[in-house]
Amino acid sequence: MQVILRKDVQNVGEAGDVVNVKDGYARNFLIPQNFAEVATDGALKNREQNLARIKAKQEKLHQEALELAKKIEELGKLELSAKAGETGKLFGTITTKKLAEELNAKLGTSIDRKIISLDAAINKIGEFKMLIKLTSKVKTELPVIVTASEVIKSEIEEVAETEENTAE
Repeated sequence: MQVILRKDVQNVGEAGDVVNVKDGYARNFLIPQNFAEVATDGALKNREQNLARIKAKQEKLHQEALELAKKIEELGKLELSAKAGETGKLFGTITTKKLAEELNAKLGTSIDRKIISLDAAINKIGEFKMLIKLTSKVKTELPVIVTASEVIKSEIEEVAETEENTAE
C-alpha cells in the first residue's frame, strides 16, 4: 500500500515521503496513529502544496535538535551515584528513565527516555556510553560515570565479621 507519511517514522521515512508499506502495517499502525494517510490522487496533490510547509517544519526541528545536541555535548559527562556492594555491583539497574530525568534536570529540557539507548545495562560502577537520537539525522553520545554513593556489605560478609568479633 502506498502512503504519505505525516510524521517521521523510524526505518520507514520522513514526513512528506510517499512510501510503500505492507497493508496491515498501514491499516493497523500508521493510519490509526496519524503517522500516515493513504496516497490517493487528492492527497498527493495536497502533499505537493504542503511540501514547502513540511520542509520548513523539519528544518526548524533539525535546528532545535542541533542546539540541544550542542548543550548535551557541553555537559561533557553525566555523573550518577547509586548504592553498590563491595564488588562494585549496583543494587538495581540505572535505567534510561533515570538517565532522562537527570539530563532534564541538568539541561532544563524534556528529553524522552525512548530516544536514549545504551550499549550495555548500567548495573555496576564505571563508565558507560549513552547514545541520544534526537532526530533521524541528529545523534549525540554522552559518557555516563557511575560512582558508589554508599558501599553496602553483603549479609554473608556481615555474619562472618560478627562471628570473628565474637570469637575473639
